[in-house]
Amino acid sequence: MTAGTEVGERGPWSRAGAWVESPPVQWFVTALIVVNAVVLGLETSQTVVAATGPFLHLIDQAILAVFVIEIVLRIGYRRVAFFRDGWSVFDFLVVAIALAPVTPGLSVLRALRVLRVLRLVTVMPRLKMVVRALLSSLPGLGSIALLQALIFYVGAVISTKLFAADFPEWFGTIGRSLYTLFQVMTLESWSMGIVRPVMEVYPYAWAFFVPFILVATFTMLNLFIAVIVSAMQAIQHDETEAVTQEIRSATHGETETILDELRRLRAEVTALRQGVPERAGPAN
Repeated sequence: MTAGTEVGERGPWSRAGAWVESPPVQWFVTALIVVNAVVLGLETSQTVVAATGPFLHLIDQAILAVFVIEIVLRIGYRRVAFFRDGWSVFDFLVVAIALAPVTPGLSVLRALRVLRVLRLVTVMPRLKMVVRALLSSLPGLGSIALLQALIFYVGAVISTKLFAADFPEWFGTIGRSLYTLFQVMTLESWSMGIVRPVMEVYPYAWAFFVPFILVATFTMLNLFIAVIVSAMQAIQHDETEAVTQEIRSATHGETETILDELRRLRAEVTALRQGVPERAGPAN
């Protein structure tokens, strides 16, 4: 679950940390994360809280105590290496937020404990690959987002100049036009809610909205998907190459071992032949 490069000295911390990071314990902690997320969800129901409020609070506090003990043992085991792992730091921050004092201004932070359920990503390899793909595709997605922002700005300027006079609530300013075009891009009530009323005053308004939808919605969406899929394929290719390289290395090592063993056996056979005298030929 947690990458380990540097560990504490051998002793109680080492044994306790190794036990906490063992697969059975980590799967148990993962189950507690799911239970804690369910409990936090149930606490949002007035009916459930009225019926089982103290019981839910007791479960929540017990799970929080387990989380605190786990974090303390992992910190004592990993020392500085603990804070070099992103997911470990994430766990630490979530638990720290859960332990924050409840005040009117900070009580909302305790609800962020539910974010700990995101740690499930670390136990699901396919999800980890998707997250890695998303992170590696951010530069490409940023370029596409910049292109889409330019398209939105051009469309907002055009729509403001064309439709502001008769539809000031939708296109009266650049900001309003941007929001309206965003609604059009999401295809939420774009036809009956916006385009058809505009077409009653400007019959050829479709010539602006239809190309905008084709470019801003379908083309941009396909570009986003293409970048993410390409990143996932690259990560999968890298993982396949890594496994292949490991197999080649292991096979090469085994081959060298076999060859060394054959050379040793050949040398032993040669030595034995040299040490055995030749038999005399048959007597006449």
